[in-house]
Amino acid sequence: MQRFTPSRCRRGGRRASRGFTLIETLIAVGIAGVLSSIAYPSLESQVLRARRSDAMVSLMNAQLAQERHRANHRSYGDLAAIGVRPTSLSGHYTIEVAASATDAYELVATATGRQARDAGCQTLRLAVAGASVVYASGPDAAASNAATLNRKCWNQ
Repeated sequence: MQRFTPSRCRRGGRRASRGFTLIETLIAVGIAGVLSSIAYPSLESQVLRARRSDAMVSLMNAQLAQERHRANHRSYGDLAAIGVRPTSLSGHYTIEVAASATDAYELVATATGRQARDAGCQTLRLAVAGASVVYASGPDAAASNAATLNRKCWNQ
């Protein structure tokens, strides 16, 4: 006579399969999709903000170059005269001298490529007249943002 043992019963029966079912996998993929669609706009705004820093660094470098040029000459110069590249360091903005005279100049950084999606801050303008420095920004060449949006564009 054979004795009944639980281990003997398990050996003869079907084993439970291990792993995920198709439904469980689809639910996990769906949850991941919803979470990523919520997080992506926030991530994109941070990337655009970081790229704006690239323009600010380039504008400040151009400002220093203008002041160096003015110390050795009687007026401010264009990009070639001051030795500044026409694009920002990472290439997300084009840099130009919009105006230069004996006592004033205006530098403009315009977003290019993927950075052009930065709707309110596509143009950053730095104007120096005597001892006065004006920071402006806007969605177009006019750089006519209100003060609060202007501070946001310049990260102040």
